[in-house]
Amino acid sequence: MTEFHSRLTDLRRALHRDPELGFDEIRTKSRVAEHLRALGIEVHEGAGVVGLLKIGSGNRAIGLRADMDALPITEASTHDYASQNPGKMHACGHDGHMTMLLGAAELLAKSRDFDGTVVFLFQPNEEHGEGALAMINEGVLERFPLQEVYAFHNLPGAPVGQISTRVGQICTSESLFEIEITGQGGHASMPHVGVDAITVGAELVTALQTIVARKLAPGAGAVVSVTEFLTDGQRNVLPGRATLKGDVRARQPEDRQAVARFMRQIVDGVAAAHGVSAEMSFDTVFIETINAPEPTAAAARTARASGLETIDDRPAMSFSEDFAHFCAAVPGAFLLIGNGETGPHGQPLHSDTYDFNDAVLPIGAHFWADLVRERLAPRKD
Repeated sequence: MTEFHSRLTDLRRALHRDPELGFDEIRTKSRVAEHLRALGIEVHEGAGVVGLLKIGSGNRAIGLRADMDALPITEASTHDYASQNPGKMHACGHDGHMTMLLGAAELLAKSRDFDGTVVFLFQPNEEHGEGALAMINEGVLERFPLQEVYAFHNLPGAPVGQISTRVGQICTSESLFEIEITGQGGHASMPHVGVDAITVGAELVTALQTIVARKLAPGAGAVVSVTEFLTDGQRNVLPGRATLKGDVRARQPEDRQAVARFMRQIVDGVAAAHGVSAEMSFDTVFIETINAPEPTAAAARTARASGLETIDDRPAMSFSEDFAHFCAAVPGAFLLIGNGETGPHGQPLHSDTYDFNDAVLPIGAHFWADLVRERLAPRKD
């Protein structure tokens, strides 16, 4: 292990020991800001942490984003750098994402072999889909205008350091819905006297599945899931109220909008058929992540030039990513980097035994630095 790799490993494990949840990344932000300042990089703190490194006279600027938040999971690992904060864990690899970006900042601050500005974006609260918008609403893109923006996510089950991406939609949207049914509760022995909200809710659970099965084109890739069914019923009390909560995933904005429209039609129709009232909310937390052609091609080109196994037409991912908001504002590319195929490195994201693979750290750091050199290459007179 090189000295650079060893330092990155120590940093990643220190971040892993001290995970913090979204919008509460106080110590994490302080550590990131301190590390950037030690490299001589200009630092701006707000909702997240922004590092600014300008070399030469070039007027182009690119952004590189890493997420900082952990998850409310109790870690089951036994390694000596396991979480020291009960009920909190870096189970998604954001500790590794931060470390790779800090490693790239070090490489670029030392080499200074590009012409333009790199904006290092350390973002809070990715897991709840609120951190990117918090930084954008704070004015980060007005203060630091970008021509392109990039982000990594590690991918368990893929070979170490493999880079994969695609042009167009790469991550789904996530929308949360809630349906409140108000009927008339009563005695379990006399269901005809009232309108049992649980029966209406059960009909809705089934009817909602017809949206994907019968109302969207085959292969659309949308998913409608009812994840909670809550009532005020008891052992011998028929519920008068029921709440359905759930999750919708979609690959295209038009499919997401169609799902919301069909859901409202179904809810209104079932409620009318049973003579109850029903209110529905549909809140899109994560929009679809759309990769722009040129940044995506540049990332794949850099990966191949760096000798990394590269896939530039991978299938879209089923998870959501709030980097989508940066991609909606600036041409961007979201990339997957292989975390390894076996052991804790191959465990699913959000598993209580998952661990970021330290072998990936220098690979990611050097990739980011190489990408900056390619996108901000000095002009030849």
